Amino acid sequence: MNVEVGCTLEQLVEKTEPHSYRILLARVNDEDRELTHVLSEGDRVELLDMRNHAADLVYQRSLSLVYLTAVRDVFEKRGLRRMRASIDNSLNQGFFTRIGAGEDAPEETRRAAEAGISDADVAEIEAGMREIVSRNLPIEKEYVSKEEGIRLWKEYGYTEKSELLKQVPDRDYRPVFYRIGTYRNYFFGPMTPSTGYVNLFELRKYRQGILLRFPHYEKPDVMPEYKDDYKLYDAFEEENKWLALLRTPFLADMDREIKEGRTRDIILLSEALHEKKIAEIADDIKSGGKRIVLIAGPSSSGKTTFARRLCVQLRVNGLQPLYMGTDDYFVNRCDTPVDETGERNYENLDALDIDLFSRNMNDLLAGREVDLPEFDFIDGVKIFGKRITAIDSSRPIVIEGIHALNDRLTEQIDDSEKFKIYISPLTQLNIDIHNRIPTSDARMFRRMVRDFKYRGHSAAGTIRDWPKVRMGENKNIFPYSREADVVFNSTLAYETCLLKKQAQPLLEEIGADEEEYSEAQRLLELLRFFTEIDEEKDVPNNSILREFIGGSVFTE
Repeated sequence: MNVEVGCTLEQLVEKTEPHSYRILLARVNDEDRELTHVLSEGDRVELLDMRNHAADLVYQRSLSLVYLTAVRDVFEKRGLRRMRASIDNSLNQGFFTRIGAGEDAPEETRRAAEAGISDADVAEIEAGMREIVSRNLPIEKEYVSKEEGIRLWKEYGYTEKSELLKQVPDRDYRPVFYRIGTYRNYFFGPMTPSTGYVNLFELRKYRQGILLRFPHYEKPDVMPEYKDDYKLYDAFEEENKWLALLRTPFLADMDREIKEGRTRDIILLSEALHEKKIAEIADDIKSGGKRIVLIAGPSSSGKTTFARRLCVQLRVNGLQPLYMGTDDYFVNRCDTPVDETGERNYENLDALDIDLFSRNMNDLLAGREVDLPEFDFIDGVKIFGKRITAIDSSRPIVIEGIHALNDRLTEQIDDSEKFKIYISPLTQLNIDIHNRIPTSDARMFRRMVRDFKYRGHSAAGTIRDWPKVRMGENKNIFPYSREADVVFNSTLAYETCLLKKQAQPLLEEIGADEEEYSEAQRLLELLRFFTEIDEEKDVPNNSILREFIGGSVFTE
């Protein structure tokens, strides 16, 4: 695209209208730039809307800034100083947030916070947000020195933010503050030039907090239907309790624990919490007399290790589970459905022989002998005669696969026999009170390390494949998470600190001339704030993390 030298990206967007969706970011010479960026001669420009992951994050950050500004405005008008919102985690196609009193809040503010948030409060905050958006106020960017940033956060009463800046080893690091009017905050990534860009959102009172909802990146111009992900909420709340036990609600706290020599304690306690939860799930399966245990989750959630550990806990309960995956039930390769490009689509549910799977499961449940198939991935056909199997009435069948929670897979099996488990690393260790670590980033680090160690893939290849991976998850996995009887959160509080040692050099290998460079830089900026853990030897060999870093008792 030829551009006029000296114009901003925002001006360029205006000159090239119309676009299918609102442009939020641009890639200039393979680097992500805010729309306020001024173009130079010879620049190569790619305009990005919300369907791009980096642009999607721009929308989320900018909307969060508008929300936090409105919260401040609403409560200060009532004379309630230091009433603050936290942005805790993703939920119900949005963010779950809480509002409470700041560390140095006056007594009047503390009493108001204890009374809780009402529907009227939520309506007033939403009205304030819509007013800010309708005025299209500029979002101003300001760099300050590291020392000034630390001072400002102490002045504003955000201890975890000032402590986080202290741990950054680079003395020349300059944090970025963004401002709407007199409200300023620190965010890790680009913003829109003004508030009018984030006009599509919804506020909803939820439990003891507020849901800040926004469009899904696949449909940027539509608010998604509201569906209550209450089981995910419960999983995040459980993770909050776990982090309290670890004394690491924020990243600065994790840094403190590591530097004070308590890394091994964090690893062992994190792993013990996982084991306790898996044991509880096994107890539920035993007490419910369930025979078909179905496990599904997105890429890099640790499904295989979790399934194996669950089998161990079922054995502790006196059961002898039969473990199997659904991959052996692929239809012969010549019958595999194709996608819109004509390529075979192995993630399509119709790539599985559902009728054979159902007959085999029902026969096993009835105590009949079954010839279980093995899929030959070289020749692309099922092979029979190698696994003649029968089980007695006390043995559960543990089944892991991407479609395990889809009712179509098991509609021919009695529902009373099924126990469904959704597994995902639901990251809750946040950078600070307003900057969360996206769950997809946690999974990306896991997959990146595993792809390099076991599949010979570069980090650039993992980043390049990620949009297609997420597209498949949005179609085949996430819509069925609500069907689960229980959610297992496979995140480990310490994992990104440990993965940093392997992920960082892989990301640094991505050159400025590669398409994946901008995403690599975003991930490297995130890793900057993690203190590296080198004690890999302390990670148990049955840890879910071993599935990615190596040394697993189950996969090697």
